[in-house]
This record gives sequence, C-alpha cells and structure tokens, in this order.
Amino acid sequence: MKFIKDYRDGDRVFDIYLCKHKISAVTKNGKPYETATLQDKTGTIEAKIWDPNSMGIADFDAMDYVEVYGDVTSFNGALQINVKRTRVAQPGDYDARNYLPVSSKDIDEMFAEVTAYIKGIGNTYLRTMCEKLFLENAAFQKAFKESSAAKSVHHGFIGGLLEHTLSVTKMCDYYCTRYEKLNKDLLITAALCHDIGKTKELSAFPLNDYTDDGNFLGHIVMGTEMVGDVIREIDGFPVKLASQLKHCILSHHGELEFGSPKKPAIMEAVALNFADNTDAKLQTFTEILESTTEKGWMGYNRLLESNIIATEV
Repeated sequence: MKFIKDYRDGDRVFDIYLCKHKISAVTKNGKPYETATLQDKTGTIEAKIWDPNSMGIADFDAMDYVEVYGDVTSFNGALQINVKRTRVAQPGDYDARNYLPVSSKDIDEMFAEVTAYIKGIGNTYLRTMCEKLFLENAAFQKAFKESSAAKSVHHGFIGGLLEHTLSVTKMCDYYCTRYEKLNKDLLITAALCHDIGKTKELSAFPLNDYTDDGNFLGHIVMGTEMVGDVIREIDGFPVKLASQLKHCILSHHGELEFGSPKKPAIMEAVALNFADNTDAKLQTFTEILESTTEKGWMGYNRLLESNIIATEV
C-alpha cells in the first residue's frame, strides 16, 4: 500500500484507509457533499466526496476501512483527495497494523528515560509519588505508553503522550541548569505528570477521541485528581508541596482562555507552561511541514495563531 505521507499533488489514489471521521454538508448552491478524514499509520488526509449519491460511491461510516479511488490535490497548502469511487473493505482485505499511527521513536527507550528522571528525583515524597504512578501501576504505565497527546493537533499517535512528556521534561531539566531558583525536583515531577490526565481524556486507538470524562472534565482536572489520589497513599506528604505540584498541573496551559483553571503563580509553573507550549507548537509546525512538500505561505494555523510559511532549509 502507499502511505499517506508519501502522497504528492497530482498522485492517483487506489488503496484502503481507515475512515477516522466523516461529515455531510451542502455547498453554497445547495449541492450535498461529504468530507472524510482518512488515516494510516503515517498520518491523516482529508478526502472530499463531491457527488456522494453517484453509483461509484459506496456508503461508509467513521471507523470503517474504505477502499478509495481518486486524485490528490493541494488546497490552502494541504493535500486532500478528490474521491471518485469508494468500497467498504472487508476483514482480510487489509492489515490493521498499517492504520495505527505510532511514534517514530522507540517507546521502550523513551520510557527508560522517563524512569531515569524518576529515579533522579531527590525529594523522597515526589519520587515515591512518581514511582507509584509510573512504575508500580501496570495499567497506567500501559496507557501512558500507548496514549496520544492530542486528538489531532500535535503528537496524535501511539506513544505521543510519552514522547511529548519526555520532551517537556528535558526542556524543564535544561531550565534548571540556567535558573538556579527553580526547584528541580518539583519541576521535573510536574513535567512528568502534567498531561497524565490524557490517559483518561482520550480513548485508545484507533478511535483516539474524547471520552465522556474528557468532555466533562478535561485532562487538566483529571490529571490533578490522579496526582491527589496517589499523594493520599503516601504518609506525611507535605501539604504545601502537594498544592504546589497540583498548581503546576492546573496552570500548565498558562491562560484561563486556554483551559487552565489557574494562571501560573510560582516559578516552576511558569517554566512548565513555557516548556509545554514550546513542544506543542514546534511539534505542530513539524507535522505540518512533514505533511507537505510545498513551499511558501500555507494559511492561518489556529494553534500557532498566525499565517505560517514553509521555507527552504
């Protein structure tokens, strides 16, 4: 099969993909059309079905595996498929392993780095809390390794949460070499724990969509609750330290309008916010550049809050 990452403007498509999402709409002239998001392990691509009632278009739903025939075109700097024909694929027509996006980095090696950071935490209470959560809780460890960091914006693949967490932790580790006032044990712990709620906010692949609790509560609240649950198992855990750690998680998006219940009030929370924001935005830009070979202006990106441009290296 030809993977989505290898498509270029003008290519012909004739292969099977997982339909991640599908919506129906009408044009300004009242003509019906459908938009589907197709996925394989290398990424996603938008597919447009401009004549959904034609004889060559078989009806299909989200989470179906669909054989697609069409042409790759470029629109606003992004590739999409102009679909001509579809057929719902049957078990045996495809290998499901080709449709789950996975981190390009080794998951076990990344988790070994996380483990080393945990073992290096000097504060006994914080280290014990991390050990109970990441090393002794097999169910959580499995979910943490396999979860994405987002539904689609950045690190939206198996191992994405682990990759993002490790990247943020490494940046926070660097901050501690530059700013001596930072409490390294607190900041590293906060970096490791800041997105653990995503193991409950997002469902497992191939769905990778918001759960009921993800919609009702969100990963910031759920992550804070998870940390609090573990802290209550540790005798004598300092009350102020617990509050500082929870505050870092609650404020790591930086602004109230970005979903944080609190704005950063301590130095460690500020550092965590910047590390999280840096990794999210640079990974977003990386994934955009990897999805297209075009150069020049690519239009407005919501997360980056700017019209962005792809330039030659």
